[in-house]
Amino acid sequence: MADLFSHRGDQLRSRLAPLADRLRPRSLDEFQGQEEILGPGRLLRRAITADRVGNLILHGPPGVGKTTLARIIAASTRAHFSSLNAVLAGVKDLRSEVEAAQRRLEQHGLRSLLFIDEVHRFNTAQQDALLPWVENGTVTLIGATTENPFFEVNKALVSRSRLFRLQPLQPQHLRELLQRALRDPERGYGDRTVTISEEAIAHLVDVAGGDARSLLNALELAVETTEPDGEGLVAIGLTIAEESIQQRAVLYDKQGDAHFDTISAFIKSLRGSDPDAALFWLARMMEAGENPRFIFRRMLISAGEDIGLADPQAIVVVEACAAAFDRVGLPEGLYPLAQAALYLAGAEKSNSLLGLFDALKTVRSSNRQQVPAHLRDANRDGKAFGDGVGYRYPHAYAEHWVAQQYLPTALQGQLFWQPGTLGWEGERRRQLQQRRAAQLAAAAEHEAELGEVLSSAPDDPALERWLQRQLSGEGERLDQLRRRLWQDALWHRHDRVLILEARSLIWALDPLQHTPEGGVVIQAAGDADVERLQAQLQVLDALQRPQIRNASLMDLAAALEPGQQFEWIAARHPWRDSSAAELKRQITALTALAAPQAELRLLFTTPLLGPAGAVLAMGDPNGARLSDMPAPLQGTLEPLALQEALWLAAPPQPQQLVALLRRQGWQSELSSWEERLELPLTAGLLERWFLPGARYLTQLEKQCSPAEIALLLQRLRSLEGQRLPQRLQHQLLVARRPYQSPRTGAADGERAGSAAEAV
Repeated sequence: MADLFSHRGDQLRSRLAPLADRLRPRSLDEFQGQEEILGPGRLLRRAITADRVGNLILHGPPGVGKTTLARIIAASTRAHFSSLNAVLAGVKDLRSEVEAAQRRLEQHGLRSLLFIDEVHRFNTAQQDALLPWVENGTVTLIGATTENPFFEVNKALVSRSRLFRLQPLQPQHLRELLQRALRDPERGYGDRTVTISEEAIAHLVDVAGGDARSLLNALELAVETTEPDGEGLVAIGLTIAEESIQQRAVLYDKQGDAHFDTISAFIKSLRGSDPDAALFWLARMMEAGENPRFIFRRMLISAGEDIGLADPQAIVVVEACAAAFDRVGLPEGLYPLAQAALYLAGAEKSNSLLGLFDALKTVRSSNRQQVPAHLRDANRDGKAFGDGVGYRYPHAYAEHWVAQQYLPTALQGQLFWQPGTLGWEGERRRQLQQRRAAQLAAAAEHEAELGEVLSSAPDDPALERWLQRQLSGEGERLDQLRRRLWQDALWHRHDRVLILEARSLIWALDPLQHTPEGGVVIQAAGDADVERLQAQLQVLDALQRPQIRNASLMDLAAALEPGQQFEWIAARHPWRDSSAAELKRQITALTALAAPQAELRLLFTTPLLGPAGAVLAMGDPNGARLSDMPAPLQGTLEPLALQEALWLAAPPQPQQLVALLRRQGWQSELSSWEERLELPLTAGLLERWFLPGARYLTQLEKQCSPAEIALLLQRLRSLEGQRLPQRLQHQLLVARRPYQSPRTGAADGERAGSAAEAV
């Protein structure tokens, strides 16, 4: 009977639940957004699919899918799943869950996943009580929090967990959710006749600001409070939509990330002499209720630290403005506050103070206001999430200024301060215009190169030791080439990497180290290479291993997860002996596997001397001249060396690939360098060259008679133990898919150019 009533209660709760709860995605395929961490081929998706989820902490703003993702994990795992809300639970509840998990593990060998919502609400004692059981594996923790876990969660728990930062949903994701709510007859309004105008949709999506719950709550309010007409039609226009959701919330926590990131951006904007960005961050802090005395205190520090004797009046002006603020209070105190900020950023007092109100208006009306990653505070979680990485310190540049982005990406080009044409402002007006143009160009480049770091994980000493062993076994020359191949690579932890035609793990070692939440796929060169590579990878955990695929590039997409693409594609010596038509097909297939903004790195090494040419260059090791060689042998080597030179240049030349890539929309750079060395001539090396089926011998047999080949082999055997001179030409082809602006659709150069022209 109790079960009957319980089932009935669940049905009632399900029917009465808010639309946002009813419409929660039930599978990864329904989940909207977060492609950077849940996209095809990425670690978290693979872990959920394989039921190998370890300790996780999900953090991000409200309404982006943290709890929903935990429920999807619960539905896909074979482990026992239980949940607690940190607002309601205490140590007693934790102890009960741990004891139950111990019984399940000891009696049935069943793992336990414990989901703790709002995990930052647990106090220190509660988090300490959980730590031993997470550490010994009794429970696997999945935590969700709107706060930065580095700041609010026990450091020991953080160090034992993978961290994923979830982002606000993009407008296209919110539109899809809204349409799904209107179509779904079971969980949404598909059983009613509801129409909504495009203006109403645009308003709901814009004001929701990336929060799915806010969007669906507004839609529910609009539908439920609108009377149907005589035919049962519920029509939602812009007026109803505006009544349902009127104001965007400014995300700000005085004790968390927003506080530290925003004041960091404000101070860096002052230091970088950017009055527009300084006014914007000032407006954001004031709108969120930051203490003005705290801002004045930081500006006093800035006046001494970043201006000093270059303008001794700076600290005097700030102090005077602070005193004025204390006398008049708010709202009129906004004027001396803005005056101090603008003075430090490079302006005297003027009527440009009115720009503060333009900034306030922008704060209230703009959608995307995230602090750019390079301006965030790097002291607490910079190592894990890359906050502060890419920030250019202005004092390190000429004139103590450098072009870089200070405003949020969506607000680049906004002008809050318009300097006048007279006096101190007029003298600097032209300089400011030039700097604004340079900043827009730098922002376009920065947006193309850098992305959000969305995950973090504990260090893995076993993986590090394995990587070092692999590196130590490859030899110094190959290690130098590996470093050259990946030089200056801007890795993101969730990047996906494809290594083409691999015969060795050496080219995959850097991606394995730098993309732990992404994934590495190795296209093996043949069956023997598959077996050898898999044997080398056996010691790694299954989720850490790269995926080995023995398929041609044209067939590779079918062997991967549907929709899987790669941010990095690399190879050494790909597509040997390919015809022009085959090369074109290879580049087409490669482009289809490349993600937006993907980078391709191909390394080619061409010997400039073959064995016959090396012997000719060497002469007689005892000092004799070539003319002193036996005439039959001398007559053999010269045509052989000529044939060698012809077929050594035959493999695909990088210049050919540059042209093919350009037709597919890639932008390419080609660099080359020459290496001189001496090869010890050993029996093993001769066997590698002249073994039946060997590449070198096969080429010789196409052009030379058996007698000529035999004479060359005889001469080489007579030189065993000597060192053959060798010259190698290395060429590195780096190609990038042009960045497409999400707002304009223009590529890098187009966007930067138009921005400069506009200013």
